[in-house]
Amino acid sequence: RSLQASPLSTAACGQSARPEADPLESNIMEAAAAAPANPLKAKMMDEGGEMKVHRIRITLTSRNVQNLEKVCNDLIRGAKEKRLKVKGPVRLPTKHLRITTRKSPCGEGTNTWDRFEMRIHKRLIDLHSPSEIVKQITSISIEPGVDVEVTIADVE
Repeated sequence: RSLQASPLSTAACGQSARPEADPLESNIMEAAAAAPANPLKAKMMDEGGEMKVHRIRITLTSRNVQNLEKVCNDLIRGAKEKRLKVKGPVRLPTKHLRITTRKSPCGEGTNTWDRFEMRIHKRLIDLHSPSEIVKQITSISIEPGVDVEVTIADVE
């Protein structure tokens, strides 16, 4: 008999029959080495989106300036306590809704007019934070007559 081993006998001993490595196996091994140490945390950041930073725009609208400014200051104070990036409040131009009508119901008599005006004030606040923290910040008591609109977008 010869001392040379056949491919079957080396495979039976636990050694590879082929001396070269499979490219698929090497890719799998590289991916396993590059994976994060805590796969659960990586899954939360990618799929859940809880740890992602969002760009949040809060629009405040009111007819009463004092209530609007109070809510605005409360929101900004809460965001700064959480150490978030805050831009604003941006004061948008006031809308003046005017209606001019005749005082006389029948149209006779002197031409006297009533002039009514409603002023609508608007403020913008931009935040950069996770969406869960924004829920905590916007849970403050909001003054009556102040409308709050929250728009969330991903930072790219």
